[in-house]
Amino acid sequence: MKNLLTISIMCFALVAMSFQAKAQKFAYVDTEYMLGKIPEYKQAQDQLDQLSANWQGEISKKRSNIERLYNEYQAQEVLLTETLKKQKQDQILNLETDLQNYEQTKFGYEGELFQKRQELVKPIQDKIFEAVQQISKNRGYDFIFDKSTVTMLAFNEKYDMSDDVLKSMGY
Repeated sequence: MKNLLTISIMCFALVAMSFQAKAQKFAYVDTEYMLGKIPEYKQAQDQLDQLSANWQGEISKKRSNIERLYNEYQAQEVLLTETLKKQKQDQILNLETDLQNYEQTKFGYEGELFQKRQELVKPIQDKIFEAVQQISKNRGYDFIFDKSTVTMLAFNEKYDMSDDVLKSMGY
């Protein structure tokens, strides 16, 4: 019984050591670099920048209008009745609330810009992810890190698979 227990422990130790001794294969990619090399991403980014600029222009116009109304109110405040003051204040507050809602609708979490980014950029990111998965499977990598989202204090460029991923995607 004692010999069986000793043999079992030794077998377990050998198996555990063999798992630890196995070298793990790893690599990294740089998605920012890869996205910069994909023309569809550049087009999507240009489209998003244009949308954002248009909406920012509309926000600036609305903000200017609110400032103009507020300055007019301040200039006329001493001449206005309490009822007119209240009406002008309410008008300005309503415009400010509308502006905040507009900004949230366009730029907020789950806003139109976020949704458009998901529509245009996510398919490209998914293609990169699929290519990384395929290369990982084909080459037997245990880990693949993304240099652009993980803080890498030091790295050896021989483990960079970014160009391999781009080639597998046809870029």
